[in-house]
Order: sequence, then C-alpha cells, then structure tokens
Amino acid sequence: MLTSTQQALGPQELRVGEIVLADDAAALTETECRQRASLELLRQAAMEAGILAADDPAPVDGVMSEAAAEAIDAWLAQNLTVPEPDEASCRRHHAAHPAQFSVGERVQARHILFAVTQGMDVKTLRLRAEQALLDVRSEPSSFAEAARKLSNCPTGEQGGDLGWLSAADCAPEFARELLAKDEGSANVGVLPRLVHSRFGLHVVEVLARDPGQKQPFEAVQEAVAQSLRQQSWVTALRQSMQLLAGRWEVAGIDLDASESALLQ
Repeated sequence: MLTSTQQALGPQELRVGEIVLADDAAALTETECRQRASLELLRQAAMEAGILAADDPAPVDGVMSEAAAEAIDAWLAQNLTVPEPDEASCRRHHAAHPAQFSVGERVQARHILFAVTQGMDVKTLRLRAEQALLDVRSEPSSFAEAARKLSNCPTGEQGGDLGWLSAADCAPEFARELLAKDEGSANVGVLPRLVHSRFGLHVVEVLARDPGQKQPFEAVQEAVAQSLRQQSWVTALRQSMQLLAGRWEVAGIDLDASESALLQ
C-alpha cells in the first residue's frame, strides 16, 4: 500500500524490473497489483529459464500472451515440489478442521455494493467503500440505512438483505469470503475487509451461519488430501515468490503483505 508521502509525490508505477505494469498503482486494487506483479515475476523467471521466448510481449492492462501463461504453468510444474500427504496427516487435519469438510453450509448475509462500471474511477470508489466499511463496523446498527443510501444493488431497498446463501448461490470469489471454512475466519458480523467480486466492492455483514453437516473422514478423505496438497503448494509458491522478488525489483506493491498473491 502506498504511504501518504508517496501519494503526495504523485502516482507510483507498478513495476517489476524494467516492465511497467501500470502507470499508477493506486488506480488498481491491492489484489490486482499483487496478481499483476506476481505473474510478471513468474513470466520473467520463465524467460530466464528458457521456457519462454525472450521477446515475449509485456502484459497490457494485466493481460499476457497465451505463450506466457503456458510458460508460467510449465515453470511452476518444474519448480514447485508438493509432497503427497500420508493418511495420518490427513486424519489429523480432518480432526482439527471438521467444519472445513462439512456439506450444506449456508450464511444469512446482507451487503452494500459499490459497483465497478466502465469509466469508473476505481480509486475513488474504493475510498468510498472503505469509508462505508469503517462506518458500519463502528456502528453496525447503521448497516441497513447505509445500504439504502449507498448500495448499487437492488437489495439496497431492503437494507442490503441477501437472505440465506449457499456456495451455489454466489459468484465463486464471493462464496470464498462468505463461506469461510476456516474456523478462525468463520465469523458473524461485519467482515473486516472489503469483498472483491466481478460485480464490484462489497461491504458484507454475516448475520448468521448454518455450519451444515460434518462428514466422517472416510467420506471426505480425498478432499482432505487435496486440501493438504493445496496448502503445500501455496507454501512452495510463497517461498518461490520471495526468491523471485529478490531477483527482480518490485515497485508499487508490497508482495510480502499478501499470503497468496495468485490465489485471490
């Protein structure tokens, strides 16, 4: 995130090495900045490894060439080692996180949507959304009125009420935030950060949770193993990104502030 001193000096480029990914990093969301910078680090690593042609064109507005995307996949396959979890590890993980493997989970929620439309000043929109988030977190009883005044969703007329939602009722990126499988983040109340979706920025309040039905280990063994593989992959990716960020200078975003830059 840019400091107040950097903002006073004017726009800061989002850049990896000599490649400028955006003239003004503040015009993008932090997630967009991290994704663009992370993918560019991987693209440059693929070129250095000889997997991608040295004359591959730089991304334009975050869109890279098809050859670059394929080369990144190949580089990751060659450089990320993911161990296969054994049954004992799987059983321990299942016992420690039973809610992660339940079925039928639902949440009752309401939201305030700040829609991103063509020509929209995303920086200004994000500032408005962040201010609304601060306001309703400090005074939750004001949520319904704020939704009626600010939301770009028709649900605003009903105070932002979304009713009961399952994963099938939401866009995947929205469901990931609402239907938190990790007991530590499966909270009730106003979510502590904005939720980004294809529709825009959401201030969300979870009113109630139905955890669904917990499943025996034998019924979800492969899902447990896949979860552990994913954790190992994320850890390996994070370590690789740290090494690559030391190889090519990154300006305009702090990649260390993201737990999983490519999984947002």
